[in-house]
Amino acid sequence: MSTASKLVAVIPGDGIGPEVIAQATRVLDFYVAERGLPIDLWPIDLGADRYLRDGVALSPDVRDRISGEASAVLLGALGDPRIPGHEYARDILFGLRLGLDLYANVRPVRALSDRLVPLRQRGASDVDFVVFRENTEGAYAGIGGQFKRGTRDEIAISEDVNTRRGVERLIRAGFEHARAHRKRRVHMADKSNAMRHAHELWHRVFFEVAGEYPEVEAKHLYIDAMCLELVRDPSAFEVIVTCNLFGDIITDLGAALQGGLGMAASANVHPRVRGCCEADHPATRVALFEPVHGSAPPLAGKDVANPLASILTVGLLLSHLGWDAERERLESIVVRALGEGKCTPDVGGELGTRAVGDWVVHELARAFG
Repeated sequence: MSTASKLVAVIPGDGIGPEVIAQATRVLDFYVAERGLPIDLWPIDLGADRYLRDGVALSPDVRDRISGEASAVLLGALGDPRIPGHEYARDILFGLRLGLDLYANVRPVRALSDRLVPLRQRGASDVDFVVFRENTEGAYAGIGGQFKRGTRDEIAISEDVNTRRGVERLIRAGFEHARAHRKRRVHMADKSNAMRHAHELWHRVFFEVAGEYPEVEAKHLYIDAMCLELVRDPSAFEVIVTCNLFGDIITDLGAALQGGLGMAASANVHPRVRGCCEADHPATRVALFEPVHGSAPPLAGKDVANPLASILTVGLLLSHLGWDAERERLESIVVRALGEGKCTPDVGGELGTRAVGDWVVHELARAFG
């Protein structure tokens, strides 16, 4: 790898993951071979097959190289019915998110075709917002346990852990995004009326931070009300900040608004925001990018999985590495794919996974002449 090159680790994942990531990798290969972008791809054999073969989920040497050398990770979906507990998947995904302190899961929710919006009298222009989901704390922190498991007296406890630092930096990241992109409002979703202690922290810090951004309107909704309003009028939303659990829920709702999980891209990042993250560990320069659909094992190998989410995810990755125009270029190609039916059946086309990748790469070549 040359000094100026950016190392991108590629973990194909399980199920349909390798099929869609293969199309994403073809797009990156095009940029390297035809446009000369200084990117080196590092394929990593991690996933269910590796775990079943030799018991390795995320080895320390791989984690350390990602932390020390990589600029980004492109990750396919994880999950395999041969491993019911999915321990290896948690070790890989949480090992990267937590190990690299990628505290913000950033999910753009933008519809790219009117016909994909499932709401009456609503179109693509009504669905264009971004969700900042806290990614390292909350109900997914894994703190808790089971007592007397398997008996009639079994007790199961999971803790919802929220720190002032974790809450504040996520909220600041949302406001900084709004300011940088000239968004008018930021919504925050919590359940402070029921989860009084943990979510009162979110409510209080949100309005404290909002005072530093007077040009941005700060609006609060309880999470149940937000779900209702997202369906009733998605155009009211521009930036949403929320906790790990609620972010997981509303981003899937958002995916339905934009055409399904096959259209949903995401980034796991560590924004350096004023007052929170200036002195954080340098390993946080690494970011993790993933299409958010599941591994869908029954569809694996059938050439029917939608690769457009993975291609949009490459756009996010390239933007993060400094080539923001390529995010816009790839998104415009996806818009044309949907408009011309050059897509998989789930979004109204008749092509297979590989054929969609062929078409996208061909359109990229045409775009550059």
